[in-house]
Amino acid sequence: MNNFSYKKAVDDLKFVYSENNTLSIIFKNNEILMGVVGEFNNNLKELEKITDTSIYSRGNSILVKSTSKKNELVKNAIVFLFDQFINNGTIETKDIISSVNKFMIEEKTDKIEYIIKTPKKSVIPRSEKQKKYVRALRDKEIIISSGPAGTGKTYLAVAVALTMLLDKKIERIILSRPAVEAGERLGFLPGDMREKVDPYLRPLYDALYDLLDFEKIQKRIEIGDIEIAPLAFMRGRTLKNSFAILDEAQNATDTQIKMFLTRIGENSKIVINGDPSQIDLPNKSLSGLKRSKEILGHLNEISIVDFDHTDVVRHPLVSKIVKAYSDQNSKK
Repeated sequence: MNNFSYKKAVDDLKFVYSENNTLSIIFKNNEILMGVVGEFNNNLKELEKITDTSIYSRGNSILVKSTSKKNELVKNAIVFLFDQFINNGTIETKDIISSVNKFMIEEKTDKIEYIIKTPKKSVIPRSEKQKKYVRALRDKEIIISSGPAGTGKTYLAVAVALTMLLDKKIERIILSRPAVEAGERLGFLPGDMREKVDPYLRPLYDALYDLLDFEKIQKRIEIGDIEIAPLAFMRGRTLKNSFAILDEAQNATDTQIKMFLTRIGENSKIVINGDPSQIDLPNKSLSGLKRSKEILGHLNEISIVDFDHTDVVRHPLVSKIVKAYSDQNSKK
């Protein structure tokens, strides 16, 4: 949270501590209070569940009853959600989760430089590795990231790519991924190329629509500013003034990843994302994601970012599920 936003939150909120471990957070603006509380108190219920505290809405106040440490945790979370509502006009479940994330609460100074401002919302890295990833997306030519679902690999890459396109730093975004999950060749699937590959690119579309209005995304696709292309169609091309993202790269072979990386041209970036635990290739050893990191990790122009369960920003239970499976696989 930048200093101005934090100061505004402190100015517009009053914190009253009682002897029975109750904290009252008093709002001067009822509209902001309603935004923070959420419809039917849903935001408070989610925050209550995540922090294992008792939280109530009373008049123009939010009451928190727990230990002193947890009261401070909720206080900081409310200040964060206050800022989130002021900046974006809405609060989502992932924002509530992030509001109690240790990084978000303890971070005091340099967060503003990592904020990705898009037309619909400001995107803020949720962990130290996400900060490293955003820095790499801005500074490096090639970025290779791996880790479980929910760590922001795709979302943050799309957000940075979109801001660069809107700022005219690049001319085109290219979204690609292998299409192996269905066990079918694209030629046997119905429809034109875009209709064939669209279902496989749904996470990329979801990220785009979350950051820019649907109509504007469609127009950008129509005029070629945003291009959707299956990995197989990238051979022989040179990508200039482009930001290319290869998603689900754990399902690309060593040869395919090499082919994609060598498409890079002048003023371009290439991002390769994948989750090694979700390989759909018939022979898992054919996956080129791990090998690409081993071969290219020493090059200064290339950044390698490895996420783990601690970077998951979905529901807290997702992080526990990811860790449980990771621990089980490590025993094999």
